[in-house]
Amino acid sequence: MLEKFQPLLDAAHGIDLSDPAAAKAALHARLDPNSPEGQAVSAGLVELLEKGEVANCGEAPVKFSRAAKATGETRDFSIDVVDMTGPGPRHLHPNGEINWCVALEGEPTFQGQPPGWVVETPGSEHVPTVVGGRMLIVYLLPGGAMQFL
Repeated sequence: MLEKFQPLLDAAHGIDLSDPAAAKAALHARLDPNSPEGQAVSAGLVELLEKGEVANCGEAPVKFSRAAKATGETRDFSIDVVDMTGPGPRHLHPNGEINWCVALEGEPTFQGQPPGWVVETPGSEHVPTVVGGRMLIVYLLPGGAMQFL
């Protein structure tokens, strides 16, 4: 299963998350969500969801799963996958957060942003929220660091 996430891990490796706009631009340059490769990544993730291999815990509006802990094999990112239709639990990102967002139904946004890359800076906190539909989100957490508040 980890191979489905490898393009995301490769794109995220070494990205400075202190400037979200610059980080998002760098991520987009490495893996454009609208490119054939980006669309293949998204299709592979949707396939995992449909097979019940990810986001298979909890209930709407937030179904979730941990695909991998932060290890050398994951370039020191933990990988969480969430199927969202509304708000999730408030949390803090000690090292930041990189998200790959895939629209599943409607015209969803995550944190007010359309499908694609979404970046949270180190030290930021939020109530992650999807509005306008349903979205599959891969959370890459540097060092696996997240604190629920």
